[in-house]
Amino acid sequence: MGNRRRAAERGKTKPAVIGGMIAVVVGGAGFGVYTLYDGGAAADDKGSTASDAKPVKSGPLSATEVKSTATAFLTAWQGGDVTTAAAATNDTTAARTLLTGYGKEAYIKDVTLTAGQRSGDSVPFSVKGTVSYKGMTKALAYESELTVVRRAKDGKPLVDWHSAVVHPDLEDGDKLVTGEAGTPPVKALDRDGAELTAAKYASLGTVLDGLREKYGKKAGGKAGIELRVIRAESKGSEESSGSGDSGSESDKNPDKTLLELSKGTPGTVRTTLSPGLQAAAEQQVAKKAKSSAVVIKPSTGEILAVANSGHGFNTAFQGSLAPGSTMKVITASLLIDKGLASANKEHPCPKFQPYGGWKFQNDDKFEIKGGTFKASFARSCNTAFISQAEKLNDDDLTKQAQEVFGLGLDNWSIGVSSFDGSVPVQSQAQMAASLIGQGGVRMNPLNMASVVATAKEGTFRQPYLVSPSVDDRTLAKASRSLSASTQAQLKELLQYTAAAGTAAEAMAGLGPDFGAKTGSAEVDGQKKPNGWFTAWKGDLAAAGVVQQGGHGGETAGPIVAALLKAGS
Repeated sequence: MGNRRRAAERGKTKPAVIGGMIAVVVGGAGFGVYTLYDGGAAADDKGSTASDAKPVKSGPLSATEVKSTATAFLTAWQGGDVTTAAAATNDTTAARTLLTGYGKEAYIKDVTLTAGQRSGDSVPFSVKGTVSYKGMTKALAYESELTVVRRAKDGKPLVDWHSAVVHPDLEDGDKLVTGEAGTPPVKALDRDGAELTAAKYASLGTVLDGLREKYGKKAGGKAGIELRVIRAESKGSEESSGSGDSGSESDKNPDKTLLELSKGTPGTVRTTLSPGLQAAAEQQVAKKAKSSAVVIKPSTGEILAVANSGHGFNTAFQGSLAPGSTMKVITASLLIDKGLASANKEHPCPKFQPYGGWKFQNDDKFEIKGGTFKASFARSCNTAFISQAEKLNDDDLTKQAQEVFGLGLDNWSIGVSSFDGSVPVQSQAQMAASLIGQGGVRMNPLNMASVVATAKEGTFRQPYLVSPSVDDRTLAKASRSLSASTQAQLKELLQYTAAAGTAAEAMAGLGPDFGAKTGSAEVDGQKKPNGWFTAWKGDLAAAGVVQQGGHGGETAGPIVAALLKAGS
């Protein structure tokens, strides 16, 4: 459920063939429930009719159960019989509320629902209707899908209720409303003054929605009449663990316009996005599934590009993912600050390092004998960092992330919703795992681009998409900068990694004013880790992630390097 399908017009309603049998097509107001499967009464796979007495059914659903349940639900919904339609689901209350609102709040009339080809327990269907509001009408067409499940207590097949059944852009708790939009539209501009549109830059759909929500009223536009998805209050995305709202934007997905009945007058909002880099970012993430990237300007914090290969959830700004070894940028600064490591001093990198009851190891169980900390960093040696865990306090890494890199304080205000990273205080093995970007640490490409920018500049500058001068908002600040010695060593580590370490292949030809760090983050249930890469070149910093991609140098690395090259 929840698949984002492009609304599309269909031809005339006609019967659909499902599994070799004629499926009911629900058409016309008040149309009754007809069951035409095999030309007779609904029967299960063994030929029993509904009138036969039988024990509670269990096990997989039969094809007929799926089809007849879907037909009953769709027919009742189309006919306006909300009570019967809701009773055909496994959440009667939620279904009744949303289906009632479909007509009374969204003003969607003359609905025609047409079932498509069944796939297992799921049935896709098309929706055609008309939105009618105060003398204005407009056709509506889109695709959705339902899944049938068996109720445990009596074996009855029911539609598994989620709001996305009604419309694929709905999340549970959301609703559809037609009327004067709560916020006027905005015309978003790039840094050069050209208009930004989702048609030109596919990744910017959610960003443009967020800009409208934040600046629609402030930009001086006038609202139009629209069918909109209104998000549930105080509900964040399931992919994000939250960024709070103490001066920053909420992490919830913004409300979404589905259909305009009358256009409003847009206000204008200028962003910091670079048209050339945005176009390059769109092209690069399109090459890898589940990839995301961000480019910023370290000297100012301006966000120059943001892109995701999936155009729904904005992982680049709102993702909450373990960053793997890219976290070692922060950890290395901590160890150097505390005198537990120095770039060119010998540092242990054994095959294994136990701590807190866990046994940590390096990729392919390698070891470096007699090597420096710089060599361990460039090779991404896990045990070099775990070996220092016993000398650290549980909250040392959290403080370093917050006080120097500006992370985890829930106070970024970039212009749209963002997750500001999280480095929770942990102990024992989980604390040690956090040192190498696992455990409870969570980041996204925006956060990690900012991390490498801070390493390059020595001082945290909060990234932003809209200048704070537009609305007089206050940008987040870190309480301290990197010391001159720590910054110099940290840059040396990153430069050596880009020149001769795990990032060298991706960064070839981009030096000498450059630095990089690779990362791979293990995720339970995934065959391959998430691949991470963060780097700078000159006054550009970028980070990327390819979920389930494998090693960061091979997956996210080429994306980030291409963006740094494009902006040079």
